[in-house]
Amino acid sequence: MDILEVFKALSNPVRLTIVQKLKEPKKHFPVADQLVDADQEGVCVSIIQETSGLSQSTVSSYLATLHRAGIIQSRRIGPWTYYKRNEENIQIFMKQLAEQI
Repeated sequence: MDILEVFKALSNPVRLTIVQKLKEPKKHFPVADQLVDADQEGVCVSIIQETSGLSQSTVSSYLATLHRAGIIQSRRIGPWTYYKRNEENIQIFMKQLAEQI
């Protein structure tokens, strides 16, 4: 995992907020009508976009940045894409951070 890439991804306040909200998706996103369990499968990109108040293209770009950094993971189910935190990679990042600083 590239620690600098993670820092860059999290340096944007909106991207950081998305990651923070994905920690407890049922608390922060209106996921009751989703076809899948938000805790297990993630949050539909359209719900993330609606709650952010940003354009679809901006949110997609932010999610792609977080995905490339390894902080979130995506899963496509039918026509929908769901995002959730990659807890394993977050732990690796935290360990690397503790070792390097």
